[in-house]
Amino acid sequence: MENHANYIKPELMACCGSREIRDYDLVIVGTGFPAMAANIAKHTHAPHSMMVQESGVYDARPKRPALSVGDPCLNPGAAMIGGLVEVMGMMLQAGYVNVGFLSGSQVDKYGNINTTVIGDYLAPKNRLPGSGGASPISALAKRTLIVTLHDTRRLSERVDFITTPGYLDGPGAREKIGLPPDTGPHVIITNKAVMRFDDTTKEAYLASYHPGSSVEEILKLTPWPLAVSPDVHETEPPTEAEMKALRLIDPARMIKIYENRGYI
Repeated sequence: MENHANYIKPELMACCGSREIRDYDLVIVGTGFPAMAANIAKHTHAPHSMMVQESGVYDARPKRPALSVGDPCLNPGAAMIGGLVEVMGMMLQAGYVNVGFLSGSQVDKYGNINTTVIGDYLAPKNRLPGSGGASPISALAKRTLIVTLHDTRRLSERVDFITTPGYLDGPGAREKIGLPPDTGPHVIITNKAVMRFDDTTKEAYLASYHPGSSVEEILKLTPWPLAVSPDVHETEPPTEAEMKALRLIDPARMIKIYENRGYI
């Protein structure tokens, strides 16, 4: 695959996210990596995909990265400007959303996300902001894409509190509590690797490691016995087409701010 050498790790992560989006997918995004990924997909391999903001903006065509889900730059040229009820009710609960991007303070091997407390719920070390729209997105979107740092603070064998359901405690758990079949976490994209979920165990496994990383490094940074795919390989760098799309949607390279947040 032809690639463009002049990229930084956050741009590679955005490209990894974009590759998970299929043509005609309806994708719920916020800001940052998710919006970048959705826009890259729209400008490359998935021209008929549609990005939807939680705030109710459909098929936005921003000329710069949005700073919030209500950023006015999302409105010009959008297919429709609605509201939260339309997105979370008419689209998500009706089963029309194919992909949802999420992140969190803790992510475990089953793709559960914690954004509620660190430590015991009744006597926490830290209280966190809560779910927002993440829990219904993870419950109802067909595929959830999780973006996080790869370290032993963010990754956990089991999260301290399940704010947002992944595969809970393993096979059949989502269906047991009434969540729709064939939904759940699809991939975890970190600054070191791409992890996917085993169809049988529902546990994350290492699918690829980013340039500059190694299987050995990733195993050391993962706080559970991480399975490694027999087909594990180095993550494909951004292609020229992907980099062209990135430069179009982020000409000032605002994505560089993620380097200051540890995404290196």
